[in-house]
Amino acid sequence: MTQTTARPAALDWSIDTCTIERAMEILGEKSTIVVLREVFNGVRRFADMREHSGVPRQVLANRLALLVECGVLRREPYQEPGARVRHEYRLTEKGLDLYPVLVAVKAWGDRYLAEPEGPPLTMVHRECGTEVRAELRCVDGHAVDAYREIAPRPGPGARRR
Repeated sequence: MTQTTARPAALDWSIDTCTIERAMEILGEKSTIVVLREVFNGVRRFADMREHSGVPRQVLANRLALLVECGVLRREPYQEPGARVRHEYRLTEKGLDLYPVLVAVKAWGDRYLAEPEGPPLTMVHRECGTEVRAELRCVDGHAVDAYREIAPRPGPGARRR
């Protein structure tokens, strides 16, 4: 017996304006997420990032340049006594808006990839000290507990193929 499946409705829509694809053009390299991890954790200087992350020098320079060019990070000058001016990297508002992405990636890693003793990092709310986690809610405020409850639909920028 052969089973036929309905043609997915997504095939009727163009992906030319896909914002997921556009975001991944910026964030899609492993080293980019690692660089963001460093900056979110307060490691802002090139040499410190290089030492702590293990990202090769040229790759790190390229990722930082891309993140600055895209407005995710900004460069701020600093100078140690007797040394030349250098730059450290700070998150912009656009960069800070990636925090839920990193929290969600960390949660997935904690669930499936952590060592038996647990994850190496916890993220807590500064004010109360309890753990922070990413959560999905619809615009009306309902928590989405089962991801299969989510249905993709064409948005206002969708274009038919």
